[in-house]
Parts: sequence; structure tokens; C-alpha cells
Amino acid sequence: MQPGEQLPDKVMARRSFEAAAESYDQAAVLQQEIGARLLQRLDIMKIQPQRILDLGAGTGGCIPGLYSRYKKAGVVALDIALPMLRHARRRGRWLRRPQCVCADAERLPFADNSFDLVISNLMLQWCLDTASLFAELQRVMRPGGLLLFTSFGPDTLHELRDSWRQVDDYSHVNAFQDMHDVGDALLRARFADPVMDVERLTLTYPDVWQLMRELKQIGAHNVTGGRPRGLTGKTHIQRLVEAYEKYRRDGVLPASYEIVNGHAWASSQECSVSLEDIGRR
Repeated sequence: MQPGEQLPDKVMARRSFEAAAESYDQAAVLQQEIGARLLQRLDIMKIQPQRILDLGAGTGGCIPGLYSRYKKAGVVALDIALPMLRHARRRGRWLRRPQCVCADAERLPFADNSFDLVISNLMLQWCLDTASLFAELQRVMRPGGLLLFTSFGPDTLHELRDSWRQVDDYSHVNAFQDMHDVGDALLRARFADPVMDVERLTLTYPDVWQLMRELKQIGAHNVTGGRPRGLTGKTHIQRLVEAYEKYRRDGVLPASYEIVNGHAWASSQECSVSLEDIGRR
């Protein structure tokens, strides 16, 4: 498989999340738990942001927690899927509804130095180029602003990935970036004092069908470039079911998630002047 075949197809990802907007909140138990833990990390940060960007806001699960912590802040919710933002819009009340923007996180439609805080729950893994994303965030964040995020690591859904490998050579599970690579990308984008850590969570299911059904309900099923383009036959599915059974313990099947947590601070904008220019002046 070519490296590019493991990258997400953004058009497919957008359509997938648009289709999942109505079912997302009922199925996204894990995503909501990770979002709650992400918000708790703000409690130890001594910041009072005036303008906050919820990057990849989805249905807006983090928005009430942001409003409760920062009474005077304005919140902008950005997502690539417009139907998700319709749900996010309802998270606020009266005059404190979030401003909703449908756009690509790697091409942010904001002016320089626009935000004091950027929070992002499980969105980074859907980007094609982390370096471009962090460069854009460095641009739109005010000096000293805080970036706080979660993402999935490469061990996520390894049981499902390994089981599919016993069936065929296509890409069936989305690929996720290693924590150290994310940290390196932050440094290259001139973010200061990046801190990264990993948590591991395991969900259990009675069968592989429920797992795949849940992934579809939240829009997180396979959208890689190397995915099979036709319908998957019954024989292939049966082979997947049989391969996954080797993981069964105590009557249930596990699905592992590697949660990458990170935060860093936007650096001040630097101006470089050559020695030759100094001499002329």
C-alpha cells in the first residue's frame, strides 16, 4: 500500500460527517468523555481568553464547558460539515450562541492574531498535513495564546486493523499520527513549550458489527484514499468476523483507543533582518 492511500479523503470525510450529524450525539460516548477530560485540563491553565476557537467543533459538545469557564469570552465553532454546525449553534443560549464557520481547518478564514485560546477535540487526525494546520494556527493565534487538543494515536483500533489485514490488502481503518510526530510538528511551527502525553481506553462490544455500526454513526468509518471502492462481499465480512474473534475475552470484543493529548503556546511573531540590510541602513 502506498503512503498516500492511508491519508483521509477530505471530500469523503466531509460527506461522512454530514451524514452522521443526526446520530452523532447518541453514539459518540467516547468522544464526549475525551472532550470532558480535555476541558478539565483548562482548569489548571491560568488564562482568561477573550476569543476562543473550537476547531473541529462537530455538534458543539465542548461549547457549554467553554462558556461556563469563561463568562466573557466569545466562541467561534469551526467544522468542515455544515449539518454538524447546525447542532453546535444550539449549544449556546440567547446572546451567547457561538459564531459558526464552515471551513477547512488547514485553510482558516480568520485574520492574524484572532484568538487567545484554540481548543480541538479529536480533529487533527482528519487533516492531510499537520504542519500546514499548525502553521495556520500559529498565524491566527495571538502571541502567548494557548493551543489545547486531543487526537488519536496509531494504536487506535489496532484489533480492527489487524483483523482486516487477514482479509485483504486494502486500507479499511483510518491511520493516525504518532505523538512524537505531532510534537515535532508543533516545534517546527514555532509553538513554545509543547507538552504531549498519551492515555489508553478500551471499549467493548458484543460483536464486530456493533463496532462498525457505531463508527458509521459518528462519521468515523473508513475514509482513507486506499479504501475499497466497491461493496464488501459477505465472504470478506465473514473472514473479518472470524479474524476478530481471537480478541474475544470474557464474552466481549475489545476496541482499543490511544488518546494523544497536547498543549502548546503561540510564540510572538519574529521579524528577521539580514546583516546586509542592517549595513545598508
